[in-house]
Amino acid sequence: MTCFASFTKTAILISLIAISGCQPPKDSTQPTNKSAKQEGDGQLHFAVIPKGETAIFWQSVKHGADRAGEEVGARITFKGPAKESDRNEQINVVQGFLNAQVDGICLAPLDADALIRPVEEAGRAGVPVVIFDSGLNADKEATVAYVATDNFRGGQIAAEAMAKSLGDSGGKVICLRYNKGSDSTHQREEGFLDGLKQFDNIQVISSDQYSGTTTESAIDKAQTLLNRYGDDVDGIFAACEPNAEGVLRAIRDRGLQGKVKLVAFDSSDSLRNALADGEVAAIVLQDPVQIGYLAVKTLADHLKGKPVETFIDTGVYVATQDNMDDETISRLLNPPKS
Repeated sequence: MTCFASFTKTAILISLIAISGCQPPKDSTQPTNKSAKQEGDGQLHFAVIPKGETAIFWQSVKHGADRAGEEVGARITFKGPAKESDRNEQINVVQGFLNAQVDGICLAPLDADALIRPVEEAGRAGVPVVIFDSGLNADKEATVAYVATDNFRGGQIAAEAMAKSLGDSGGKVICLRYNKGSDSTHQREEGFLDGLKQFDNIQVISSDQYSGTTTESAIDKAQTLLNRYGDDVDGIFAACEPNAEGVLRAIRDRGLQGKVKLVAFDSSDSLRNALADGEVAAIVLQDPVQIGYLAVKTLADHLKGKPVETFIDTGVYVATQDNMDDETISRLLNPPKS
């Protein structure tokens, strides 16, 4: 009996060893962290996802992101939706990068609510996300940091520039909004309206119209507003490059350049030339190169375990005909592009 019991115990022990030996370690086939994934070539891969790719602003963001990528030794893939109104496409872009197992994502959400779920999915997949340019209505724990202009303050600066261009007599102005769901432009629009409260001689006659995401749609909306308000309007604020371009063209079509004071947000070749010619009263400027650069640098620092600020302000400026040749303003009016 003793020999049989001993044999039985030995057989069971051998069986258990054999069974356990057939089981691979839990994480041997799928890495549970990015350091395991990177053992191959050691290079990080970051996805930088703008709201779109065609606007000059995004080309400058790409320039900054690429420069930071070179410094931190990361491969940068820059990809956004074809249209800045296409929320679903941007969501698909995020999902595609998650499937590709990138090491981190820098995202400019074109909708502050619609992109919450994809960002939360990234978190569950262990992919850190830095939000840049435009905010996301998610819990702070869902993202690493937010790198952007203080857009509300930028709107207030636009209001001050409008008041200065109108002079002591003031006037009637239009705040032409950009696109519903865009947090950055919403903050600018609200900042502009807030900033005008200190000027009793300025009346807002329209602030609920949206230009849409293209220059063409902005031309149509600006024409409609000019048809409605005719000679009553003294100034228009346009919250970003494409709708400022559209407003400028509509003003030119009616021969109102210089008479209707246009305050734009973000620069382009035509807006910069129009500022020099007096057709644009002022342009509020961001630093798109710095936005792209710091978004990537912040993501890299986070992955290295370095502490990062939750909000990184990249500055806001205003260009006028008087200061457009100053070194800083000149650089921001015509920033480097990729």
